[in-house]
Amino acid sequence: MEERKQKEIEHYDAHAREWLEQNPDDAKRGDFEGFDPRILKSFRFCYALLKKEIKGKKVLDYGCGNGVHLPFLAEHAAEVVAIDLSGPSLAIAAERLKKSGHEKNVSLVTMDCEKLDFPDNSFDMIFDGGTFSSIDLDRALPELARVLKPGGCLIGIETLGHNPLANLNRVLNKKSGKRTEWAASHIVRISDVSRIKKYFDDVTLWFFHPLSFLAFPLLSIPGGQAPYQIFELLDALILAIPPLRRYAFKTVFILQSPRK
Repeated sequence: MEERKQKEIEHYDAHAREWLEQNPDDAKRGDFEGFDPRILKSFRFCYALLKKEIKGKKVLDYGCGNGVHLPFLAEHAAEVVAIDLSGPSLAIAAERLKKSGHEKNVSLVTMDCEKLDFPDNSFDMIFDGGTFSSIDLDRALPELARVLKPGGCLIGIETLGHNPLANLNRVLNKKSGKRTEWAASHIVRISDVSRIKKYFDDVTLWFFHPLSFLAFPLLSIPGGQAPYQIFELLDALILAIPPLRRYAFKTVFILQSPRK
């Protein structure tokens, strides 16, 4: 296995073990960041898109991590296959599914996201909950297009790499060990859309959190949602100006018409 992949696995394995040691069982409802991501406008929007697309469908949770999105996917889809290379993260995902009561229609599989062990046209829909920064897109994109059915779609939510304040925070996170060198330097950028369009003819993006990401650390404490909601009002003013949308912290996207 390549060294950069091994480093990613070691990072997320260690992160998962530390999180399990520090959090009580009921904390497994949230993500590693300490709050339920559905608090955020970006994730609420993403979930609304997903709900329209996955009913009765076979879905791939691409790089599922600790499975924070799996109960929602399992509730609405006919079948979910969730893949990741981190064993401890998959263990958290399994426990989460058990507690939610949605484990019957979900398969958890240890698999490399850049080399999918599925036949062509295996899935009606693919969900990416933030995996792109941890992988080589040039290897992953043709695999995603290959396993997606011609009429299917990929819905994802990713962090964008243009906001200078967010980029400063990434430098600090890299130095403190919260992020790997690869992930910190491979955040999705607008320029990546041209790479994506080599494999998907129809690409649509929405933008979120140019300022409100600064309030994310407050969401894990009582009363933290109030300042976040104020920042969201400012977000709307910024995102109304198209050239400033590139400075969003999150993008939600839908990729359709995969090229075979």
